[in-house]
Amino acid sequence: MASFVDRVVLHVSGGSGGHGCVSVHREKFKPLGGPDGGNGGNGGDVILRVDHQTTTLLDYHHAPHRHATNGGPGMGDWRGGKNGETLILPVPDGTVVKSKDGTVLADLVGEGAEYVAAAGGIGGLGNAALSSQKRRAPGFALLGIEGESSDVVLELKSIADIALVGYPSAGKSSLIAAMSAARPKIADYPFTTLVPNLGVVQAGDVRFTIADVPGLIEGASEGRGLGHHFLRHVERCAALVHVLDCGTLESDRDPLADLAIIEAELEKYAVDMSYAGQDGEVVPLNHRPRLVALNKVDLPDGKDMAEFVRPELESRGYQVFEVSATSHEGLRQLGFAMAGIVKAARDAVAAAPPKVQPAVLRPRAVNESGFKIRREEKGLEPLFRVLGEKPERWIKQTDFTNEEAIGYLADRLAKLGVETELFKQGAKPGDTVVIGGDDGVVFDWEPTMMAGAELLASPRGTDIRFADIGDRPTRGEKREEQQERKDARAAARAELEAERKAGIWTESVSSRRVGKPLKESGLDAGDEF
Repeated sequence: MASFVDRVVLHVSGGSGGHGCVSVHREKFKPLGGPDGGNGGNGGDVILRVDHQTTTLLDYHHAPHRHATNGGPGMGDWRGGKNGETLILPVPDGTVVKSKDGTVLADLVGEGAEYVAAAGGIGGLGNAALSSQKRRAPGFALLGIEGESSDVVLELKSIADIALVGYPSAGKSSLIAAMSAARPKIADYPFTTLVPNLGVVQAGDVRFTIADVPGLIEGASEGRGLGHHFLRHVERCAALVHVLDCGTLESDRDPLADLAIIEAELEKYAVDMSYAGQDGEVVPLNHRPRLVALNKVDLPDGKDMAEFVRPELESRGYQVFEVSATSHEGLRQLGFAMAGIVKAARDAVAAAPPKVQPAVLRPRAVNESGFKIRREEKGLEPLFRVLGEKPERWIKQTDFTNEEAIGYLADRLAKLGVETELFKQGAKPGDTVVIGGDDGVVFDWEPTMMAGAELLASPRGTDIRFADIGDRPTRGEKREEQQERKDARAAARAELEAERKAGIWTESVSSRRVGKPLKESGLDAGDEF
């Protein structure tokens, strides 16, 4: 079973926001005391935080799916829902957070450094928060929004000052064990080191960390061996120490040949240039300060080999040390040489002026509407897609089983200018309108709901603009019907005018007698009309 994991794919999701509540306050002698529905609680976030007690990503290898708690729903009597608890995921110091396409999202260095991997959804407003002077008693509430979901890649890059590189069985683990309190696995066969090892060394008043990675062999850049896969753990090191085996029993190997092969493999290794450290630069591994440790000089053949190759290495500009992990020969000198490089690197960082990222102000443009409409075609029919942070969020907050909530959404979209822009784009009644991406909500556009629902008298939870929505005539049909009524009235007036001119339209005798006294009409009280 794996005991060390330095790369995992983590599937995280924030908690969903709670729904708002629809409630009306009631008490004795006051049955309708106004809306009192509370807001839903916000969902919890998923946060990655550096913890010095965490040294591996093994827990996330076994349980890669993590979800924060959801927010509670709102309740009556103005009681808000409970917020979801934030989920804190501890990660080792030096963890790099990337997206699945390799984009660096965060570099977590230092105790307490954190990154919000998935934000929780916001809770929906209750009808008490939605009430206004025009809409005094809303019969709906807003829904909570789901939390963010993302897949992030966690890569561990150990925090070390000096890295030991070399062939398998060159004695790197033995050097760490001899120079520090670390106790890595040591055996007389190659590839004993399967995971990076760290050790703390004290040289004078300088304390630094050294790292040992699995041995490199020829072809490591092409996937052979293990060391090339773990070289990310030495990317943060200030210097490299080449550990060369002077007591090897293989006839086809010698320290100079091993050094050439290791240098070639380091040259082929591509340092992650997507993130620059505090100095703003990333130096390739083969361009950093390098020391050479000729190991196993306690052996007679090892001592002779070290004396033979040392002049050649020094002529190339290397600082060479003859050491032995068994007899501790030369380890003190090597330790102080490492400490000198580490101290110089730290002083350079401290002396360099801090690079402050300039604040970039991006004010909203005057003509920016907050949304855009893209005209598409589907089945040879026009389709208008509305994209924007506000419209898409409003869609998620709308309860489409409540007519009043749908009317409220229509009012918000109209106030934002969506209908006006649809007219400019050439949209016609009955055209398909989609708000959102591929999973957006589809509407058959009906641009007749311009009046606010608060101005229309309808029971709570309903909107008379949606009454018999299947039989409602379109704007064109209404215009045709109005024109037909005008034509019918004009024809009736023309017919009556023609009859009047022809003498057909005369006043009856009985109509002239109405309202006159009997004496003036020439009739007696007993006469019949």
